[in-house]
Amino acid sequence: MRIAGVDEAGRGPLAGPVVAAAVILDPARPIEGLADSKTLSEAERRRLARCIRERASAYAIGIASAAEIDAINILQATLLAMRRAIVGLALRPTHLEVDGNRLPRLEGIEGLVQAEAVVKGDASRAAIGAASILAKTLRDHVMEQLDTRFPAYGFAIHKGYPTARHLAALDAHGVSAVHRRSFGPVKSRA
Repeated sequence: MRIAGVDEAGRGPLAGPVVAAAVILDPARPIEGLADSKTLSEAERRRLARCIRERASAYAIGIASAAEIDAINILQATLLAMRRAIVGLALRPTHLEVDGNRLPRLEGIEGLVQAEAVVKGDASRAAIGAASILAKTLRDHVMEQLDTRFPAYGFAIHKGYPTARHLAALDAHGVSAVHRRSFGPVKSRA
């Protein structure tokens, strides 16, 4: 059985993409410390992300942009990013463990035998924890890059979440090209 863990990062922010990762761990190369990315320090997430990229049998990233989020809603964009990550794997999984209570569309994924949604799976399943870490570290990196293009918003600090500083920047500078216009705090300022 080849198990792929799948998780996402970035459902709640007001800006930037939602990022998903799919990871097939190599049982011969275990990684200590895999957990829900939200429970780890930034330094620990980065260290573990390097280990995952070096030791996993396969991993892939899927992204849905702010424009896609606005077009199809955050849930559907999250499921789309997850599907993109799964399809992007160099090895075909036979079993999926997806964090949460919903599965992405799985038709046409060759070799897949079983898939399960696992609530709080990033804390209980190693492969989902690994996916959580990869998705979070990549999304944070994307937001740091967006900060160089849109420095007035402070994306490197709050990663697009609706902090007081972010809302004040929206009031002062308006809505940027990477904001999710369908989200209430952005929509009310557009």
